Amino acid sequence: MRRMGDGVEAALHCALVLAALPKGKVLSGRDLAVLHGISESYLLKHLRALTAAKVTEAVPGPRGGYRLTRPAEEVSMLDVVEAIDGSGPAFVCREIRQKGDVTTNARCAYDKDCFIKRRMLGAERVWRDALRAQTLKDLLDDGAVEIGAQNLEAVEEFIAERQR
Repeated sequence: MRRMGDGVEAALHCALVLAALPKGKVLSGRDLAVLHGISESYLLKHLRALTAAKVTEAVPGPRGGYRLTRPAEEVSMLDVVEAIDGSGPAFVCREIRQKGDVTTNARCAYDKDCFIKRRMLGAERVWRDALRAQTLKDLLDDGAVEIGAQNLEAVEEFIAERQR
């Protein structure tokens, strides 16, 4: 499977922060970039992808920003991953088994999909099902336990100060 894009990590972290916002509030892309210590232009590209996939919505104007389009328990990790990396298969079979100098003219071996392709796509289905079963709410619950009181308080303070 190809390596997941770096934007997936940024998108998951931002979606998690947006999931913690009070209803009706937004955070700017700039504030999300500052919070995570990443380039605003880099992050905005991924926030646009989340918005195109209807995971987030962009509220225009000077008091605008981003927020989730639905509750955290309705946004799966797969929703975020596919918004950034696309929904197509990670493994692409190029049928190299038919291209080498050692192949024969016997086509019967190639009547079925490649057995490697079948196994790879089967494994990818399991992976996608696992991501589909985990939501931003699950991540919020993990964070409440694992982030630590000081860090959690600092993030909550940041959100409270910057939300619009």
